[in-house]
Amino acid sequence: MNNFSSEHKGNIAIVYSNVDKLDSSNAPELKGLFIHLNKGSNNLIILDMSKTKYCDSSGLSAILIANRLCKDTNGSFHIASLQPDVLKLIQIAQLDQVLNLSENLESAVASLKK
Repeated sequence: MNNFSSEHKGNIAIVYSNVDKLDSSNAPELKGLFIHLNKGSNNLIILDMSKTKYCDSSGLSAILIANRLCKDTNGSFHIASLQPDVLKLIQIAQLDQVLNLSENLESAVASLKK
């Protein structure tokens, strides 16, 4: 199984994190996927984190790059289904003020379709 996978729902790209830990061993792969999607004119991206229980600074860096890529192209980046420990890290870093967080994938899709 790949560490990350993606699919499209209309003009929204959904990226699934299939890893237990988003860290320096796999964050560059995620960053590459975000850059690839953005170059393919995808600026509405959702990252589904339902399977990821841990994230370190390199994982956060990949997430922030996706957020910037979407913003720079007048799009929007959302994170769905954060696990409690990852949510706590994002709150401690005060990134919950910067990032669009959704309780689940369905609500993230709904907010981008508005």
